[in-house]
Amino acid sequence: MSRVGKQHITIPPKTEVILSEGRVSVKGPHGELTRALRSEIALAVVDGAVTFTPTVENNFAKALWGTYASHVANMVKGVNEPFKKELILEGVGFKWEVAGDSITLALGFSHPVKVQIPAGLTVKIEKGTMTISGIDKEQVGGFAASIRALKKPEPYKGKGIRYVGEVIRRKEGKKSA
Repeated sequence: MSRVGKQHITIPPKTEVILSEGRVSVKGPHGELTRALRSEIALAVVDGAVTFTPTVENNFAKALWGTYASHVANMVKGVNEPFKKELILEGVGFKWEVAGDSITLALGFSHPVKVQIPAGLTVKIEKGTMTISGIDKEQVGGFAASIRALKKPEPYKGKGIRYVGEVIRRKEGKKSA
């Protein structure tokens, strides 16, 4: 039994959840998100809340039950208050800048790295901090992870790209004789 799937998702004011032909759409003040649903889980919008029930009894349906509940909860939250991730760039000579719909990063390679910003996301850079925000939680997290993967923080000096609040375990360097 899914603890997450059993909970009702309350729909805030100015937000509407629409079910049609195996798809759920959530409209809110900041935009609209749509997701396809499988037939193993039935969604119902009753009295300003979304409920989920499995239509078949098997392990796959049990797994989808909580997953779909989390997805729809994230969709409702995202269209009301956008998700955001913050990254920090540390290292001498490392820099990043936003130019139009792309980010140019100087990460100590022989060439600058250019990354396209996906549609639906906004990127702001202030000093050494990059803020990625958008209404789709998966898209925000995935893009932040792809930026971080370009230059992961190294354990000796901590140089690289890391999340705000992320703790990097440091190693002791070579000892001189």
